[in-house]
Amino acid sequence: MGNGSLSGAVIAVAGAGGPAGRATLLRLAEAGATVVGADNDPQRLSEAVDAARYAAGGSTVTGDTVDLLNLQSTRDWAAHIEKDFGRVDGLVHLVGGWRGSETFTKTSLDDWDLLELLLVKTVQHTSLAFHEALQRSDRGRYVLISAAGATKPTAGNAAYSAAKAAAEAWTLAMADYFRKAGGPEGPTSAATILVVKALVHDAMRAERPNAKFAGFTDVKDLAEAIEGVWSKPAAEVNGNRLWLTEKP
Repeated sequence: MGNGSLSGAVIAVAGAGGPAGRATLLRLAEAGATVVGADNDPQRLSEAVDAARYAAGGSTVTGDTVDLLNLQSTRDWAAHIEKDFGRVDGLVHLVGGWRGSETFTKTSLDDWDLLELLLVKTVQHTSLAFHEALQRSDRGRYVLISAAGATKPTAGNAAYSAAKAAAEAWTLAMADYFRKAGGPEGPTSAATILVVKALVHDAMRAERPNAKFAGFTDVKDLAEAIEGVWSKPAAEVNGNRLWLTEKP
């Protein structure tokens, strides 16, 4: 583990209990990082942390139950990571959620109310809580997972696409903070966006063996791309969208 690409790094993963979170915890741990996951479901988080810790023997993988809809709780989480491990080199934002409708006219604004919390408020809170620690790091990265629909919305996904677009705009504003903080020499930390059409994992394939999942990104490939963000210079990824699916 000491020779991995992320050896010595401390990376937080928000939304660590889902399939993408599990894959990301494992990949980052295998690369040598100390990984701290958060989820609002203690059981799901515990299972994800245990799986990554077992599969990547020798790595430090821990988990905290955090209410990311509460700014102070999120700030406390960031502070305790930096206190316990001495640094924070990354925050990977995997908090998800989806609501859609058959047509634009049938869009429910209740869907927007939910998605604004899950997809926008959690980005606001994690970015505000972690940005100073990430700027103190010599390789700080904030990684948002977004969807192609934010760039090209469809009629039945108005609420989801709008929430994703808002999350992207917020992340790009954070990137501008890193750019300005870097001064003439350029940023040392970065906020970047990985764009997928949708995600797929082994359980989905098992449930629908005949489905093609065209254009979907496997969670393992997503985890690999997340790790790769640290291998690129901050100036190269800061404020950019990295497409993992065909660009609309």
